[in-house]
Amino acid sequence: MFFKGLLIGFAIAVPVGPIGFLCLRRTLVYGRVTGFVSGLGAATADAFYGLVAALGLTAISSFLIRMEMWLQLGGGLFLVALGLKTAFARAPIVADPACAPPPPKQRSWHAAYLSTLALTITSPATVLAFLAIFAGLGLGAGVDSHLHALELVGGVFTGSALWWLALSLGAGILRDRLHANTLHVMHVISGLCITALGGWQLSLAMRTLLG
Repeated sequence: MFFKGLLIGFAIAVPVGPIGFLCLRRTLVYGRVTGFVSGLGAATADAFYGLVAALGLTAISSFLIRMEMWLQLGGGLFLVALGLKTAFARAPIVADPACAPPPPKQRSWHAAYLSTLALTITSPATVLAFLAIFAGLGLGAGVDSHLHALELVGGVFTGSALWWLALSLGAGILRDRLHANTLHVMHVISGLCITALGGWQLSLAMRTLLG
């Protein structure tokens, strides 16, 4: 059960999305640890949704699905604001543009963790993905005890965390080798990507609201 959960958690975390760009951006700006801690927030939300799917907690999943439009609206607004702030942030002033700028004052790890936890947990699409995967693999019927459910959820968290660890380490290596000007361009690109994903999420919410 743990190994199955690990594969599921890794597969859920890998697709590129707003959380991926957010963790990448935080790693490039604040360093590897902040990027990884941000990813742990997403891994915690994945584990929660895995638990909902494993135990068949239909009351929770039904509530999240009913609130999908409002959750999408709030998450989309947050992403658009964050993306614009990132894209239009002032470039760091460094003595040698050929060197990577020193990281700014360390971002609060608690804030980094809680923000990605909140952003991921307000995405009903995640619980739908888990429900679909569990149904496809026959795990809904296979989780016949709370111990098995905990093993599965522990694997989901571990698999998701492994992806965020790999992403933060890779982005950290990239940061060490980038010039200050190139690093700023990457910040702008990541900000625009986050803004675009937030706009897409807002369009889905508005389509549901007006439809």
